[in-house]
Amino acid sequence: MTDKEKLSNEGWKKRSTNDEPRLSELVKMYEEIGFEVLSVPFDPDEEPGCFECMKISPQRYQTIYTRKKH
Repeated sequence: MTDKEKLSNEGWKKRSTNDEPRLSELVKMYEEIGFEVLSVPFDPDEEPGCFECMKISPQRYQTIYTRKKH
């Protein structure tokens, strides 16, 4: 089971992958509208699609997951 599958099983929904300053803006927005927010390091091996530019420096990026507060 991948980390992505584990998060999904725990109720987390993937929202986006970003770097700063957009990352902090989105985390704050999701928290303000009442979500739990988790940001995890970007893993290009778990992401389908065109992420070639992100693969050059993956440490810059975080993937945002949210779920409703319990």
